[in-house]
Amino acid sequence: MTAAHPLGAHPQALEQSLKYYFGYDSFRPGQREIIEQALQGRDALIIMPTGGGKSLCFQLPALLQPGVTLVVSPLIALMQDQVTALVENGVGATFLNSTLGAKETQERVAAILAGKIKLLYLAPERLLSAHFLEFLETLFQKVGVAFLALDEAHCVSEWGHDFRPEYRQLSQIRRRYPQLPIMALTATATARVRQDIVQQLNLKTPHLHVSSFNRPNLYYEVITGAADRFGQLLARVKSAEGSGIIYCLSRKTVDQVTARLQTEGIAALPYHAGMTDKARQENQTRFICDDAQVMVATIAFGMGINKPDVRFVIHYNLPRNLESYYQEAGRAGRDGEKARCTLFLNYGDIRNLEYFIKQKSNPEEQRVAHHQLQQVLEYAEATECRRSVQLSYFGEFLSGNCRRCDNCLADHPLEDWTTEAMKFLSCVARCRERYGMTYIIEVLRGVSNPRIRERGHDQLSTYGIGKDRTGEEWKQLGRSLLRQGFLEQSADGYGILKLNAKSWEVMRREQTVRLVVTKPRQSGEDLKPKAREIEELYEYLRRLRKQLADKQGIPPYMIFADSTLRLMARSRPKTPEAFLKVSGVGQHKLDQYGKEFISAIGAYLEDLPMSQ
Repeated sequence: MTAAHPLGAHPQALEQSLKYYFGYDSFRPGQREIIEQALQGRDALIIMPTGGGKSLCFQLPALLQPGVTLVVSPLIALMQDQVTALVENGVGATFLNSTLGAKETQERVAAILAGKIKLLYLAPERLLSAHFLEFLETLFQKVGVAFLALDEAHCVSEWGHDFRPEYRQLSQIRRRYPQLPIMALTATATARVRQDIVQQLNLKTPHLHVSSFNRPNLYYEVITGAADRFGQLLARVKSAEGSGIIYCLSRKTVDQVTARLQTEGIAALPYHAGMTDKARQENQTRFICDDAQVMVATIAFGMGINKPDVRFVIHYNLPRNLESYYQEAGRAGRDGEKARCTLFLNYGDIRNLEYFIKQKSNPEEQRVAHHQLQQVLEYAEATECRRSVQLSYFGEFLSGNCRRCDNCLADHPLEDWTTEAMKFLSCVARCRERYGMTYIIEVLRGVSNPRIRERGHDQLSTYGIGKDRTGEEWKQLGRSLLRQGFLEQSADGYGILKLNAKSWEVMRREQTVRLVVTKPRQSGEDLKPKAREIEELYEYLRRLRKQLADKQGIPPYMIFADSTLRLMARSRPKTPEAFLKVSGVGQHKLDQYGKEFISAIGAYLEDLPMSQ
């Protein structure tokens, strides 16, 4: 049963509602506007990175409106985790899926029709089944339906990284109930995917919110050509604080890495499609409940893993594309705390990935996959800011030094390459924006081959004007122009270069182009906190949280997030009033856990030396 709201469901009381239900004092960027639009009954498309507070955008308006909110989720584990977390906050939520028996399903249906449930989680197949569509008519009549929230909405689009055909059929709901508002949400979507989502779901003038894809709490690094890859991996795992995920390309590598980590005394577990469902579920539960430090997995372990306190993600092998890498690396630090993302660049992985690409029967799919693999290599080999390379993939451009990646910490010097950029862009223009980077570089360097001669491009004024630079230097410049937004590239697998307004600004010398000059890379930053007493109290509270979680059979993060425990360790609340002021502590959590945590903080402080 949803807790009675002391303020009623007035939009002007959104901050008070946020604190009451979820314990937070203020909204993250974009959340308030999204919720206001939802309360007005408007369709919405929300692009918000992992850890940005996406779920709250539909959960809070669901609590402030009459009727049930339907939430479509593609994975059973994801819906179960979200429902458990909501119930922990005193919210009426449930799910209907294949894990339930007939009796339990009937009990949940009765609770829904009795008005005890505000959020109902379903898989798309369940929602579209004839039996549920019949039940939906009854639900509209007896309780009402506030809106439909479609999580992981990129699954709608065949241009997304995780296309699921059944998601496209959800347009049936819009045809049956044209007045029912739809909120589509996803963590990643390029402009092409966003357009496809709107079209497939027939969203009506939706409120579009695209958050920055920048995750400033994540530190990115690439380890190139490590002779002892496992040794490097082991060093990072041993020095890490908290849990982590290691992604491998094959099941065999998962098993080998897991066994070697276990031999070294690391609590590591495997996860891949070759294991039984029961074994995978058991390992996932042990990892989420902090009974194991490391999950070694293929990409079978991913979407729907709702563990916010992952402190590191390591890609032992190259990922297939940048969008997948962003998603997988983004499973670190979802709680907003600092985390590390490491990618090992081993050129032997390229042969394995190219083998997988050759298994695709469609030549178009092969071409796109080759293009995506090239983008991964460009990221791994980049000398400029890692963050800027990732963001440019999603059409977002970052200027300056992020200070949160290995390249930026190496303090590579910048050189003025404006003249070379003008030559490059001029060549693109004179070739009429019909070719990719390799061809443009060949023209610049005066390469004599049949293609160039047949097209007459050996007669262009830009032919051969770039002989003073190597092909690799021109390639670095071309990639940098793309990442800085001075040039565009088609996403169809052909990589055709296109000019834009900023290109012409460079050619008119209205913009300066600087290129990174590589210097030896320095070691990464130290992520360990400095305040020892805060860290000790934080660990003390983590142990208490784990004990309470084990008693209830829930993951520790569902009691309090790591960030909330750190705030407790810093502020050291001694009264219920002070405890309630901590961000992440709502009234329900105060009633449930306040006494234990306040007592624990008091006991810890009594044991401190007088000087502290």
